[in-house]
Amino acid sequence: MKSIPAPLLFLAHVTVMRGDRVALHDINLEIACGEHVCILGPNGCGKSTLIKTITRECYPLAREGSHISILGRERWDIFELRSLLGIVSPDLLASCTTEATGRDVVLSGFFSSTRIFPHHHPDPKRLLLAEETLARLGIAHLAHRAVAEMSSGEAKRTLIARALVHKPQTLLFDEPSNALDIGAQLQLRKTMRELAKSGLGILLVTHHVSEIIPEIERVILLREGRILADGPKSSVITEEQLSNLFGVAVRLGRRDGYFHLY
Repeated sequence: MKSIPAPLLFLAHVTVMRGDRVALHDINLEIACGEHVCILGPNGCGKSTLIKTITRECYPLAREGSHISILGRERWDIFELRSLLGIVSPDLLASCTTEATGRDVVLSGFFSSTRIFPHHHPDPKRLLLAEETLARLGIAHLAHRAVAEMSSGEAKRTLIARALVHKPQTLLFDEPSNALDIGAQLQLRKTMRELAKSGLGILLVTHHVSEIIPEIERVILLREGRILADGPKSSVITEEQLSNLFGVAVRLGRRDGYFHLY
């Protein structure tokens, strides 16, 4: 009899403070490994705090009945955890040294940094894996190009390559379309779809409904640190739910599996 795999993420009655403000209030959430999920909400709703709680940059209040585990474990070495959760975020992109090359950025994932320093010595296996990952995403030509010379879209795809070198179980995309032009946004969505179809779990955190790729079937709505709705995309992404979420009347359109607000 096969054992049931531990969920990717399990939160029970989790409350997180940021300063003197409650950023997440009594959150109950479970996400399975390999699941494609979107957490959708306006700016300031607690999305960033939730990500930082998952990556152990923020910690919940210690209360009776409160519990958080990732892949069935409550205690993690932070560097090991971040290698299993491939993270693509604006904060990570901003921390990349502009002189670092595409290959440096990808290799830095092995050292939990954002570039290669003199004391880092990637072995031939890691060098080959970095090259293969860049090629997989169609950006082998960026291996020796400095981040400062890349477009926003190229830099974002380099970060995805960095996230992939560890062969993570799930990729976490935090507001992935920020600062991308239309062409780069379309390329990003194509890449996300290909990764989802390859079997990787996708956790998308965004305030843009248009970023939700067709492969995502579950959507969680977050507002003011509370979960408003959690369920199948077809029942959560509605004009009524989204108007309530964003505090303004919206109209909803859908084409080719994507949603649009107007």
